[in-house]
Amino acid sequence: MLNPLPAVLVSCGDEPQEYNLFTAAWTGTVCSDPPMCYVSIRPERHSHAIVSRHMAFTLNLTTREMARATDWCGVRSGRDYDKWRETGLTPVKGIKVAAPYIEQAPMSIECRVRDIMRLGTHDMFLAQVVNVIADDRYLDPATGAFDFKRAGLIAYCHGEYFELGEAIGRFGWSVKKKK
Repeated sequence: MLNPLPAVLVSCGDEPQEYNLFTAAWTGTVCSDPPMCYVSIRPERHSHAIVSRHMAFTLNLTTREMARATDWCGVRSGRDYDKWRETGLTPVKGIKVAAPYIEQAPMSIECRVRDIMRLGTHDMFLAQVVNVIADDRYLDPATGAFDFKRAGLIAYCHGEYFELGEAIGRFGWSVKKKK
């Protein structure tokens, strides 16, 4: 089993009365040029029909402060609850896609579905990234880089949530020549 995984809240729908959220850990990057990602959703889930109908969703990174809402949205159905109201999260109308993003998320990734792969228990929604929304509080003013550590992101690992910790190296550090 591959763990840990990102714990994201996926938002979908194109009108406020249809907006929904669900928690997903089966998500990730599949290509950098063009930027693409995926999310896997069980066909019987409420949001599956919404994402299929609009062919768009938004991946919202989650934080320690959002952990309770993240878990709650993973165990309750949008058929039975208004998850926005129940969690106190705030939907913001999407910029490049109809799906809203979460105001409280440190980073939101708007995605347009290119293909749906029927795989068994889940369908994989393969999508192109069309926009990234980052909270200015986590951007380095000098470089514009996103500070993932300061954002307090969480991950999901075999039934538990963890806040990401200390960086131990940067890409290529193992082969970098010493000065």
